[in-house]
Amino acid sequence: MYRVNQEQATKANLVVEVSGGVIEYISQEAKALFNCSDKQGEILSTLLPETDLSILPEGKAVRQTGIRSGQGTFSIYIKKHSFSLRSEDFYLLSIMEVEEESEQTLKELLDIKFALDESAIIAMTDKRGKITYVNQKFVDISQYSMDELLGKDHRMINSGYHSKEFMRNLWQTISSGNVWRGEIKNRAKNGDVYWVDTTIVPFLSKDGQPYQYLAIRYEVTEHKKVVEQLKQSIQELMDVKFALDESSIVAMTDKRGKITYVNDMFCEISKYSRDELIGRDHRIINSGYHSREFFGNLWKTIAAGKVWKGEIRNKAKDGTYYWMYTTIIPFLNEEGEPFQFMAIRSEITEKKRVEHELQQMMRRLLDVQEEERKRLSRNLHDGIGQNLYSHLITINVLRSQLNHPLLDQMQKEASDLIEEVRDISWELRPSVLDDLGLVPAIRSFLSRYIDNYGIDIDFNCSLPLQRLSIAIETTIYRVIQEALTNVRKYAKVKHATVDIVTVDEKIKVSIRDDGQGFDKKHLQRGVGLFSMEERARSVGGGLDIQSEIGRGTTVILELPTLSDR
Repeated sequence: MYRVNQEQATKANLVVEVSGGVIEYISQEAKALFNCSDKQGEILSTLLPETDLSILPEGKAVRQTGIRSGQGTFSIYIKKHSFSLRSEDFYLLSIMEVEEESEQTLKELLDIKFALDESAIIAMTDKRGKITYVNQKFVDISQYSMDELLGKDHRMINSGYHSKEFMRNLWQTISSGNVWRGEIKNRAKNGDVYWVDTTIVPFLSKDGQPYQYLAIRYEVTEHKKVVEQLKQSIQELMDVKFALDESSIVAMTDKRGKITYVNDMFCEISKYSRDELIGRDHRIINSGYHSREFFGNLWKTIAAGKVWKGEIRNKAKDGTYYWMYTTIIPFLNEEGEPFQFMAIRSEITEKKRVEHELQQMMRRLLDVQEEERKRLSRNLHDGIGQNLYSHLITINVLRSQLNHPLLDQMQKEASDLIEEVRDISWELRPSVLDDLGLVPAIRSFLSRYIDNYGIDIDFNCSLPLQRLSIAIETTIYRVIQEALTNVRKYAKVKHATVDIVTVDEKIKVSIRDDGQGFDKKHLQRGVGLFSMEERARSVGGGLDIQSEIGRGTTVILELPTLSDR
């Protein structure tokens, strides 16, 4: 590692008295080395100003600084040996000069050692594996003191994690003179485990045999935790992917909507191969069922980074149709912009078929119900009502001929029965709805409603003059009737509003009051609400109820385009 003047190493000697530090003897080689005359009897500090012999280790070369007369300081190595003569104690100092080239090399090596000690966990062992040196980082991480470590082997920090084969391979590698690299899990004195990325370098003698080993370690405990967490996360993601692929129809697209991945279930239901789908967009399975507005809203939602959910009818390669309940999730970059989309679908073709059949059945039931109402209404009006009216005429004739209190009572009872039958007939099915249409029927109903219950109703209507289908007219009439019944029962108001408008050829009906309202979370879905919802669904429409406590209630009925009727 450094070069010394070997001749001087054997002859440059000093003998120094222990008690006073006085030079008792200086060799000619030492005089030449220090460029001085005889120093016998002088204090050692005149040659070695920084040397404290009391703490200088015995028999070990230690780097010190000497003073060369007329030339200043220079670097030397001193080895101290103690001896006694005539009951006095002396030190024999053997001195070697470090040449300039060796000085630079040594400085570089010391810098390297400093850098290693500051950045790595360092240990030196002899050829048997006994620890001869550890740095402070080794002490800190192992939580053993330096005295506890020196002279021991690394089994004292063995965690028991690695197999015998692992450790055997390590020793076989370094004992054959090769460098070993790997990660080792150790255990500290307090029982904590830690991981170190380890490089063990064997130092070889002239005959190529290791005589000591240098182990350089870097703690990677957190890194190992992260790696393990990543492995676990990857495994969890693989499990999720497996579950999705087994249970759902999955596709991935880039930000432009080009398909980048489909699973087997997607291929099976669409009847397209993976090669036919990758690189295309979902227009390849577009059934043409949904409007441009439908897909426009879909893309607007996911492009804004929001999840879209809904039902889509697609078309397979063989021309068959199938329905999917679809969830599209946007994946966002650091700027919050979508860079790809995942679509998770489940087939609901059978569900949609059953729903359609139930809707058709409900529509038929409602039609049957309305026909039965119409029949009963006609029978009441034309049968019982007419008979009661005939009886009233007879009673009035008798009253003109006889003056009896019983006839007056009979005349009043007959009149009340006729009015009650008319009310029941109207509630069942107002004939004006069939004879004149929706708007006259609503106006007639509102007139009776205002007279009977004292609640003022503002009615605004912008429907076209032509008649709507009987199913649509009946639905609108019944929803208005049921909503105003609820206003009468629960709103506690004297005023309400009924509006019928057309928006983009769609019919929108709203019944609004400023009454006490209610909390929608506690809405009880009674027969009336169920009837309104089913009527709306039976004609392809929808019903929405908006309400807040103290701010009234609005019932909104929306029906399909007029052009579809």
